Amino acid sequence: MANITAAEVNKLRQQTGAGMMDCKKALVEAEGDFDKAIDILRKKGQKVASSRAGREANEGVVIGKTNDGATKAAAIMLNCETDFVAKNQEMVDFAWGILNLAVDKDIKTLEELRAADLNGRTVEENITDMIGKTGEKLELSQYGVVEGAMAFAYIHPGNRLASIAAFNKDVEGVEQSGKDVVMQIAAMAPVAIDKDDVDPSIVEKEVEIGKEQARNEGKAEELLEKIALGKLNKFYKESTLLNQDSIIDNKKTVRQMLQQVDKDLTVVAFKRLALS
Repeated sequence: MANITAAEVNKLRQQTGAGMMDCKKALVEAEGDFDKAIDILRKKGQKVASSRAGREANEGVVIGKTNDGATKAAAIMLNCETDFVAKNQEMVDFAWGILNLAVDKDIKTLEELRAADLNGRTVEENITDMIGKTGEKLELSQYGVVEGAMAFAYIHPGNRLASIAAFNKDVEGVEQSGKDVVMQIAAMAPVAIDKDDVDPSIVEKEVEIGKEQARNEGKAEELLEKIALGKLNKFYKESTLLNQDSIIDNKKTVRQMLQQVDKDLTVVAFKRLALS
């Protein structure tokens, strides 16, 4: 059996971030070969990943940022099992490493991000390594990206919610409007930018709910459609971004607030990522 020194164990720990005892066991198993020891630790991570596959990962880190030119913004959700791991600085730093890569490499999709190179290995492989360190199931579950003349990002304190938005114009005053809008998105969770952007299946569902509510209230059958459409308009008002009352001035809609800056200023894309 190889004679493993404390210095060697510490060196492996510094390289991998794994625990001291795990590093020592890996070095003993690898007979002092660092590369083999690293592989052993990674395999341990894969084993942990497999054993944790059925576990719920409802905690995590949700963050967003813009690129240097503020023309693009991206956000990620990296899930774990416990709030303790989510708040660990190494976990937070790891999430930022993934997000920075996504923004720097202009990555478009979650699948592309999972396969992207991070320190010589894929993001997914790096996540497996982190599973080995934390002992928890980890999953890069969501990724959103928007692009426009100007883009903005907001992270709610606690890293549990992030929102991003892109605008059609770069005009004077858009900086403050952008900050207000991403906070609006975070607070009010709109389902679409405007009425015409709402998924038809959602519209159909809301109409059916409106009809059923009216029917249960004893309304005449011939009036149900009209009543349901009235309820649908209320849904549009509450759930589409430009038609929502602004959280900055509830006497104006978000559309009206933007038009005060520029008559044609509008949001072209947004994403909201939030832990349940």
